Amino acid sequence: MIHYSDEAIVEGLRLRSDYIISFVYREFFPLIKYLVNENTGSDEDAEDVFQDGLIIVYKKISENQLTLTSSFKTFLYSICRNLWLQKLNKRKAIFDKLTDVEEYLDLPADILKEVSNEQIEMQRLVQMHFLSLHEDCQKVLRLFMKDVPLREIATIMGFKTEKYAKTRKYLCKEELKKRIANDPRCQKFFRYEE
Repeated sequence: MIHYSDEAIVEGLRLRSDYIISFVYREFFPLIKYLVNENTGSDEDAEDVFQDGLIIVYKKISENQLTLTSSFKTFLYSICRNLWLQKLNKRKAIFDKLTDVEEYLDLPADILKEVSNEQIEMQRLVQMHFLSLHEDCQKVLRLFMKDVPLREIATIMGFKTEKYAKTRKYLCKEELKKRIANDPRCQKFFRYEE
């Protein structure tokens, strides 16, 4: 099994590398799942906390505000731990002490406030709709988001022409937009001009 250094993980997340994202899920999600399960949470809670934690990490990376003073694992765990504590407090859950399964950092309180709950919720909904697209559409859009030239997308996808690749990208993008626009949970994020 391949292991990546913290620097490779951060750079891979910056570049939205499918390999690194898969590695991060495979390597670190079980730890967060165990933390949440040991502290009165469900597997679904763990998935939410993990995704929210990754959104915060990605935002820090994309704004060049991430300076690791610990391992990536400890940093991600610390963010997810704080997110889970927030959720427990909102639920008015009664617990004596959080059962920790990893070392953690005392993070500044504002690190979690920088990404609003609405931003996290919207990201989660967009991701859910993205993952509901056909696999080919997901692949085309991922390549497009990585700024892969249309000619290369056509080659990778086995399309006959660059023009067809452009059409497929457009259709996939429109399908994603349609799914998001038709989701009543997304309506509150859009402001319509009258």
